[in-house]
Amino acid sequence: MFQSKPGVAEPLADYRLDGTTMRYSLFVPRLYNLCRQLGMEQGRIVPSRAFCSDESQGYPVILIAKHFGTFPFNHGQVGGIVATDRHGPHAHHGQDMVIIQASHVGYEAETGTFGIYRRLQTADKVCTPGCGKIAAVVDWYRNQYRFAQNRILIAREDSGPVVIIDNHLLRQNRQEGLYLVLPKVVQFDRDGQPGYVQSLSTAKVFHMARTLAARIADALPFGARPQPIGNRLTADLFYFQRRIESDEEGVGHLERNLVRFMPEIVTAPSPPLRAATINTQVEFDRTYRTLVDEPEYRGKRLLFVAGLNIDISPTYGGIFPLTKFVPWAAFWQRPDGQGETWEQGEVLERLLAQPSENIDQVDLESAIHEMERVEEVPLRLP
Repeated sequence: MFQSKPGVAEPLADYRLDGTTMRYSLFVPRLYNLCRQLGMEQGRIVPSRAFCSDESQGYPVILIAKHFGTFPFNHGQVGGIVATDRHGPHAHHGQDMVIIQASHVGYEAETGTFGIYRRLQTADKVCTPGCGKIAAVVDWYRNQYRFAQNRILIAREDSGPVVIIDNHLLRQNRQEGLYLVLPKVVQFDRDGQPGYVQSLSTAKVFHMARTLAARIADALPFGARPQPIGNRLTADLFYFQRRIESDEEGVGHLERNLVRFMPEIVTAPSPPLRAATINTQVEFDRTYRTLVDEPEYRGKRLLFVAGLNIDISPTYGGIFPLTKFVPWAAFWQRPDGQGETWEQGEVLERLLAQPSENIDQVDLESAIHEMERVEEVPLRLP
């Protein structure tokens, strides 16, 4: 059983998006040049990506191959989860190691909407969730939140502000769902009992908690009909409880990352965007600890960079998205095993200090044509 903390969101560092994004066509060459500055050798660097499996992530993979001279190792699972059991195999494939982790979110420029992505290969070129895994996880919680928004009513009576709560939301013996932090919603007396007013057929009426009443006083005209609490049901007033079938880095892992923060996610202006940034933050913290303890990376240079991929829907005449990268944090480990973490500001500063031109980049089209011209190699079958 997993739950969010009752009425208190676990603190996370501020993930800045404004002024921190860069096109992938600029990010990847800068990342390569940063690796070279750190002492990594041309032709001996093996990049790895921990991306979602969506087709929208293909363009970043192509750019990584172009600038690092080899296709990246696959460190990722659906939703941008890092498969930490692949550290060893990755370490065996090269001398200098780079891992790029990124959750992703779609963006439709025509409407300025995060969370959706226009699929040009569909029959009607429709917009669907940018990351279907994140959308599927968050949808259950959003539905629970919408129910509560509509089934908690507020009003002002002769006795003062009242809150009318659906009986379902008051049942504490439920296995899962949205649970109210009652002391923040309902006024309690000196004996610790809720300020009960009356019982209705499907709900109960309580005196409203003073702090809540003060916060939403402008929405309580005297004598008006009760109205849904709506967006006034803020993240500090509820939490979630959910049965999650989960194993490490497998089924339910993404949901387990997010459940603690779901009140913050479902009340955000863009829940998919908030969920993707939170998952990136959680995955960096978790993966960093596995890298520190990974014996296969000892004696090697290792750079782990985490961030957010924003997939801007391609135009009707385009093929690939205009993907932008938003760095979050990085971990740098030297061959002697000493390491350090870089926070968002330092990662961005280090990247921007690098040239956006990469003299070592590979001409992929020429390389493919060269492979076509190579003399056929017969297979000696056993």
